[in-house]
Amino acid sequence: MINLTESAIAEIARLKNYNSQPNSYLRIKVEQGGCAELLYQLSFDEQVSKSQDEMALLDRTFNHHKEIAIVVDEQSYNYVQDLVIDYAEDLMGGSFQYQNPQAKSHCNCGVSFSTETN
Repeated sequence: MINLTESAIAEIARLKNYNSQPNSYLRIKVEQGGCAELLYQLSFDEQVSKSQDEMALLDRTFNHHKEIAIVVDEQSYNYVQDLVIDYAEDLMGGSFQYQNPQAKSHCNCGVSFSTETN
């Protein structure tokens, strides 16, 4: 399960209305990179990946909120189970913040993490 706070829902809905098609999904992906090893990537996607036989999904989908459907590829899902995404603003601007029980360490920016203790 992936959880979004009310402020994250509001910001994602705002971005979705401004930047994407009405029926798009919020895609959460974990990639190699950042200071701590792994990096969160958020984007909007209009398709869910399926296998060649169209029966088995390669993506997992979650309906978190009436306006926001989340899609996560199978590889990234292993890193984002029980992830909480928040959105906060300060004098420097706004950013998404991640609380991940899978993460053992984080970089200072909060976007990069590692699942192994250093």
